[in-house]
Amino acid sequence: MKAVVMAGGEGTRLRPMTSSMPKPLLPVANRPIMEHVLRLLKRHGLNETVVTVQFLASLVKNYFGDGEELGMELTYANEEKPLGTAGSVKNAEEALKDDAFLVISGDALTDFDLTDLINFHKEKGALVTVCLTRVPNPLEFGITIVDEEGKVERFLEKPTWGQVFSDTVNTGIYVMEPEVFDYVDPDVPVDWSGDVFPQLMKEGKPVYGYIAEGYWEDVGTHESYVKAQADVLERKVDVDIDGFEISPGVWVAEGAEVHPDAVLRGPLYIGDYAKVEAGAEIREHTVVGSNVVVKSGAFMHKAVVHDNVYVGPHSNLRGCVVGKNTDIMRAARIEDGAVIGDECLVGEESIIQGNVRVYPFKTIEAGAFVNTSVIWESRGQAHLFGARGVSGILNVEITPELAVRLAGAYATTLKKGSTVTTARDHSRGARALKRAVISALQASAIDVRDLENVPLPVARQQTARGSAGGIMIRTTPGVPDSVDIMFFDGQGADLSQGSQRKLDRVFARQEYRRAFPGEIGDLHFPSSVFDSYTGSLLRNVDITGIAESGLKVVVDASNGSSGLVLPSLLGKLGVDSLTINPGLDESRPTESADMRRSGLVRLGEIVASSRAAFGVRFDPVGERLSLVDEKGRIIEDDRALLVMLDLIAAERRSGRVALPVTTTRIAEQVAAYHGTQVEWTTTSPDDLTRVGGEEGAIFGGDGKGGFIVPEFSSVYDGTAAFVRLIGLVARTQLTLSQIDARIPRAHVLKRDLATPWAVKGLVMRRVVEAAGDRFVDTTDGVRVVETDGRWVMVLPDPAEAVTHLWAEGPDDASAQALLDEWSAVVDSAGR
Repeated sequence: MKAVVMAGGEGTRLRPMTSSMPKPLLPVANRPIMEHVLRLLKRHGLNETVVTVQFLASLVKNYFGDGEELGMELTYANEEKPLGTAGSVKNAEEALKDDAFLVISGDALTDFDLTDLINFHKEKGALVTVCLTRVPNPLEFGITIVDEEGKVERFLEKPTWGQVFSDTVNTGIYVMEPEVFDYVDPDVPVDWSGDVFPQLMKEGKPVYGYIAEGYWEDVGTHESYVKAQADVLERKVDVDIDGFEISPGVWVAEGAEVHPDAVLRGPLYIGDYAKVEAGAEIREHTVVGSNVVVKSGAFMHKAVVHDNVYVGPHSNLRGCVVGKNTDIMRAARIEDGAVIGDECLVGEESIIQGNVRVYPFKTIEAGAFVNTSVIWESRGQAHLFGARGVSGILNVEITPELAVRLAGAYATTLKKGSTVTTARDHSRGARALKRAVISALQASAIDVRDLENVPLPVARQQTARGSAGGIMIRTTPGVPDSVDIMFFDGQGADLSQGSQRKLDRVFARQEYRRAFPGEIGDLHFPSSVFDSYTGSLLRNVDITGIAESGLKVVVDASNGSSGLVLPSLLGKLGVDSLTINPGLDESRPTESADMRRSGLVRLGEIVASSRAAFGVRFDPVGERLSLVDEKGRIIEDDRALLVMLDLIAAERRSGRVALPVTTTRIAEQVAAYHGTQVEWTTTSPDDLTRVGGEEGAIFGGDGKGGFIVPEFSSVYDGTAAFVRLIGLVARTQLTLSQIDARIPRAHVLKRDLATPWAVKGLVMRRVVEAAGDRFVDTTDGVRVVETDGRWVMVLPDPAEAVTHLWAEGPDDASAQALLDEWSAVVDSAGR
C-alpha cells in the first residue's frame, strides 16, 4: 500500500513561523513534523509515499529529496494552486490508482497504529475509512458520529459549542480505495469532509470511522506547537529523539558542548553542535536547536529555539518560540507566548511581551519595550558605528558576509584605483575576516597594502603614508568573542562623523561598486614596516638624555603585537630593559580587567625586585599603556594621565592639551601651573585625536591608557607614549612616585544606568530642567556645575541602552552624594 502525505498548506495560524518556512518543516524536538510522520509510515511498512506540495514546495523537496536517507521512496505532486484536501490527492491520482492508499497530514504529530487502521478498513470492506480520535475541545476540528458497527452517520466541520454533539473528531488520516477519485473533480478545490464524504454517505457508500488509541496533536496554533514539544519530551508520544539521554529527560545530540556548570532541568533537548556555557540555566520543556549558542547567565524555560540562534548572556526566554538564525542579545527578555520569526535581531535589554509576534528579518532595537506585533516595520540599526568602529560578536553580528559588504561600501566611498591599508591583531577571527575584507576591496577596484599582524598604531602610521584609508580588525578589548572592524581616513585617524554617515548610507542602500575584470585591485605586502615605524618615531620624539641616564625599565608586551616592535626599538634607544611576555599568544587576543590587573601586579613585583625606574604594560594591540612606579605600585590610568600631563607641561611651558570633558578638573590646575592650556573635547576618540593633531597641541589623553604624542602622530600610540616617557624621566631625574605625589588627589566617580532608547531624549531634557540656574556645559552630553565647583555629567551612550554619569567633588563622599542625586533624576525620567 502507498501513502499520501499532504504537505501543501500555508499554516497561516502559525505565522510568523510559517512566513518563511512551510508548516511541515517546523521542527518538533529538532526534527521536522513531517519527518516524524514519514518515520511513522515507514514503521508500518508504508515506504512508497507521494507528497503533495504547494506553499514553498521547493523547501520541502530540497529537505527530503527522494527519501533515500529515510529508507523510503518519495515522489511529489505539485499543486499550481490550492486544490483543497481532496483536490490535492486527486492531483496525485496517477500514482495511486492501482490499490488502496493511506492519506495523512504532514503537519500532525501522532503515533497511531496505522497497521490496525488498515486492517480495520479491509475487514469492513470500506470505500473510505476515517481515522478518528477523542479530544477535550472539538471546536477546531470536524466532529464525526459513528454507529455500533463503525459506520459514519454524520460529519460537522468546525462546530460552535451549540453544535457540539460529540468529542470524536476527524484526524485527517484516511484509508481509501481508488474508486473515491470518481467523486473528486479535477483541477478545482475539493475537500474530503465538506464535499466528498457527504456525497458518498448520500449514496450509501461504505464510509467507516476507526477510533484510534494513542497520541494525536494537530499542530495548527502556537499553543499546540509548544505543547507538542513538551509532549515529545515527556514521552507522551512514541517518536524517535536523536541524541543521548545523559540524565533522566535530558537529551543531548551529537557534537553538542554543554559546560558542566550549566544548569539543566529536564525534560529538555539540546541539538547537535549546540554550545551551552557555564552559568546558563535550561529548564523543562525547552528545545535548543542545532548550532545554537547559549551564553553564560541565560535562562530558558519552555522555550523552543530553532537552529543557529544566538542566545546572549543574561537573556531570559520563557514559553516562547525563536526562529532560525535569530540573535537574542544580552539581557533581552522574551515572555510567554511570544514568537520571533527567522533572522531577527533582538537588541540588548529589550523586552518582548507575551503573545507578541515579530515577523522575519526584523530588528528590535536595544532597550525597546515591545507590546504589539511587529509585522511590516523593519527597523535596522540606526548606525553601524559605535565607539570602536563596527563592533559585534564574531560569527553572530560580525560575519564574513557582513565584512564583505562593509568593505564593499567603504571601497565605494573611495576613488577607483585608490590604495587601502589593511591590518589585524593576532586572533584567528581577525585573520579570517581580513581575508574577506581584502577580497571585497580588490573586487571594488581598490589596491590593498596588507600589513598582516601589526600593532594598531603601526597600522595607523602606515595608512597615513600614501593610502586613501585603512581597515584594522581586532578583538574587542576585554570581550574575547567580539571583534571591531575599524576604518581609518587618509591620515590614519578614525573616520569622521561625516565619513561614517556616508559609509552608513552606502551600506544601507547596498550600492556597492564592482570592478570590471581589468580593474581588479592589486595586493602587495610592504616590507620593513617595523623599521620604518621605529625610525620615524625616534626621529620625531625627543630622546635626548636617555642613553646617558642609565635608566632601567621593565616592559610587558602582554603577549601582543607590541612585542613585534619592541626589540628593535629598545636596542636603538640604548636603554637597559627587561621585556616580559614578548611572544604572541593566539589564544589571548585580548584580556579581561582581572587579567590586566594581575599582569600589572606581577609587573610591579618585577620592577621593585629589579630596582627599575618604572614599568610599562602595553595592551595586546599596542594602543594603550599602563604604568607602574619604581616602588612597584600601580599608577591607575586616570593618575597616569595626570603624571604624563605634569611631565610634558613642565617641559614645554606652553601649548594646548586635549582632554575629554569627563577628566578631573585637577588636570586644569596642573596644566595652568606650568603655563599650558586644556582644550576640552567630547568623549569620542575621533574628536580627541582631531584636537590632539591641531597646531599648538603638546599632549592628549583619555584617562584610560590612551596617550597622544602630537610631534609623532595625532592618534593613541602606546609605544610613542613609552618613548616620550623615558625621555622625560631621563631628563628630569624625577621618579614617577615623586611626580604622582605632587599632584592633588582627584575624586571622580562613574555610574552607568540602564535607559531604554525610547526615553533617552526625555532623560536629557529632565537633566537640563533639573539644572535650573546652574552652569550647564554641553560640549558632550550635559555637564552641570555647582556653585562650589562640584560637577556632574550625564551622557547617553550612542550604541547601548545606557546612560553614563560622572561626578567630581572635593572627596569621595561629596562626589557620591552628587552621583546619587542625579542618578535619581535619570531614573525618574526613565520610568
